[in-house]
Amino acid sequence: MVMKVKTKIDDDMISTKQQQEEEELTPVSPLGQYLNSSVLSLTLYAVLEFKVPVDDLPISLVSDHFLPISPRFSSIMVSEEKSGVKKWKPVKVNVNDHYIVPEFPEGLSPEEYEECLYNYISKIALEQLPQNLPLWQIHKFNYPTSTGVLGSVIFKLHHSLGDGYSLMGALLSCLQRADNPSLPLTLPSRQSSSKPSAKNANVSFFRAAAQFSSTLMTSLFDFGRSILKSSIMEDDLTPIRSDNVGGVEFRPLAITNMAFPLDQIKKITTSLKVTINDVMTGVILLGARMYMEAEDNKSGNANSMALALLNTRDIDGYKSVSEMLKPKAKMPWGNQFAFLHLPMPKLTDSPDPLDFIFRTHQTVKRLKNNYAVFLNAQFLDISRKFIGPEATSKLLHSTMKNSSISISNMIGPVEQMALADHPIQGLYFTASGVPQSLVVTLLSYVGTLRATITVEKGFIDPDKLKIFISKAYHVIFEAAVPPGC
Repeated sequence: MVMKVKTKIDDDMISTKQQQEEEELTPVSPLGQYLNSSVLSLTLYAVLEFKVPVDDLPISLVSDHFLPISPRFSSIMVSEEKSGVKKWKPVKVNVNDHYIVPEFPEGLSPEEYEECLYNYISKIALEQLPQNLPLWQIHKFNYPTSTGVLGSVIFKLHHSLGDGYSLMGALLSCLQRADNPSLPLTLPSRQSSSKPSAKNANVSFFRAAAQFSSTLMTSLFDFGRSILKSSIMEDDLTPIRSDNVGGVEFRPLAITNMAFPLDQIKKITTSLKVTINDVMTGVILLGARMYMEAEDNKSGNANSMALALLNTRDIDGYKSVSEMLKPKAKMPWGNQFAFLHLPMPKLTDSPDPLDFIFRTHQTVKRLKNNYAVFLNAQFLDISRKFIGPEATSKLLHSTMKNSSISISNMIGPVEQMALADHPIQGLYFTASGVPQSLVVTLLSYVGTLRATITVEKGFIDPDKLKIFISKAYHVIFEAAVPPGC
């Protein structure tokens, strides 16, 4: 019998091998670490609505088309033993662990099935994705939910995998044009609220200095306010912001959808010389204020703040995932976004409904053109280095918790899409894990802008809120667009 003795050399070889394996793993981006921590865990849901039944969609589509899109979809997040730095570790994927087909009673009406779908999304939103598996799931809902929609597919994707831009690019990679799969999908042309003027070479030194001083002062003000909002400054409690005891993010959700014709919205943007995002953010804020006053007239003067998500890439359409994953890519894969704090105007201060749009436009323009976003990014990076990603994640959690509403928007294709020859009628997305009672997500697709309203169930009435947002939209349209246009 030969007895093998373990030596220090063996230990050193094992340690060296582990170190080499760790060095080969891809680091998780700082924002990716913040979004998957013990204090903050955000998950995105993309819902594809199909014009035909989806019961014949094979599970092989996942392994053949979805998994190859990005190495993140076949990796888990692990922490280094010594440093605690999180990295992506490739693993073998069992598709059956991620592909789920729920069953519901037969013979219900489309309206009842739609309620089943919303309740199902609320249910899976309360279930954390297992950390020992890649952070995604696909749920196939084989029931009709509304006119023309005979089945739906839900992509549940952890936010640490990437932001909306990355994940939308990933989804588009496995979809084709319904009319002609050989042609590429196209996106709406990017819109600008104003054309940049040529710089005057004769601008005086004093004028340039004054402009720089003004930008610097507004940058410091906006940066200081964001720091306070991540620590001690909270919005007032209102009918759209609950007390957060026990964590709003752990409470059931209620979901509803609204649709707005893009050609109508563009009439408003043309008349007011603003962007589609300016218009829809103004509509949502006005509708939310109207709902607040209807529920509690004292909330009309409440201090409330909205968080708008800004993609910090220089976007010019979606890129293929292979392009996004290239080193030093212009529009890289991952989480590349920042929060913009938008004060919600008060109805007493803004009797003109268009003020909600103009104030939004001015605030967003100021925040995009000053240094506050850059300073916030540097602050988070410094915090990560000195107090660690977990503590920095608490700052992001507080930033959201201390505000009243989050608004996120994305653009979708102009043409109808299809998955394996199954035409897609509609498309929308939402999020869970957000420590707020109200989240609104916007997505354009085939001439329609879809607004998905996700609220704390039992605290906000989503149908009543939807009525006020619809009223706000029509009030703004009538005020902005001359009759007959």
